[in-house]
Amino acid sequence: MDLARDLTPALQYARSHGLHALVLARGNDVLAEEFGDGFDGETPHALYSGTKSFWGVTAVYARDDGLLRLDEPVAETIESWRSDPWKRRVTLRMLLTLTAGFGFGGLGASVPTYDRAIETALRDEPGTRFTYGGIPLQVFGAVLARKLADGVTPHDYLRERVLNDAGVAVARWRTLADGTRPLPTGAWLRARDWLAYGRFVLAQRRELAECLEGSAVNSRYGLAWWLAPRGAPPDLFYSSGSAGQALYIVPSLDFVAVHFAKSSSYRHEAFLKRLFAERTGGGAPGLGIVRRQQ
Repeated sequence: MDLARDLTPALQYARSHGLHALVLARGNDVLAEEFGDGFDGETPHALYSGTKSFWGVTAVYARDDGLLRLDEPVAETIESWRSDPWKRRVTLRMLLTLTAGFGFGGLGASVPTYDRAIETALRDEPGTRFTYGGIPLQVFGAVLARKLADGVTPHDYLRERVLNDAGVAVARWRTLADGTRPLPTGAWLRARDWLAYGRFVLAQRRELAECLEGSAVNSRYGLAWWLAPRGAPPDLFYSSGSAGQALYIVPSLDFVAVHFAKSSSYRHEAFLKRLFAERTGGGAPGLGIVRRQQ
């Protein structure tokens, strides 16, 4: 597949679903950049659950730095889990693939502190069901925090090990009641900063290959990244946040797209269906508008 020769339908779909920002980039070239509803290139935007995409990448780097093993049991670090017959089987990989057995929850204003997340009971046997939620990421944060040097937080490590190299500045983070920052949500970025993160992941995709492998119970979700839906380029992967936040990456096309919005009706599949088409040969993508601000 390739980018559609006429991108107008994709642009129109985005505009009709609460568009705040859209950036389409191929290689070093920005093919289209639009803003709406008072947003511009300098306005930070909430990623919501798009924030999750930082942590699979961070886990791989932490593994490479000798801080952890993706398949190590959480109970190696969290002593209270050793006596629970289900919890003692949970691995860090299960946390990041959302297959640890926690029930739905821990999103938005309900993100628990590390301690509350650790205390939360499992609903399902580990490794048997995919359940979307934020609690597993908070448990991962608790483990990583214990493995880092005194005074270094998971967010410090993310910044120093990943974001600085990517050229990404987080405009702000949410703070929980205990003063810590959440992992499953809470980051605010400008559109070009999330684009920079996408380009970084694209460039490092071979080193980050384990992030892009689905689990036995959900082949479409890797280490905090969604994998290609039907009708999209098969190597596409993306980060998704509430109300239409998205970071799409297609290695075979050297393509990254950022989408910010406020919409309850935006659907990834509908946008991607308009953005990509089967290869027919010849011609570059056609754009009615390259820069637009409302």
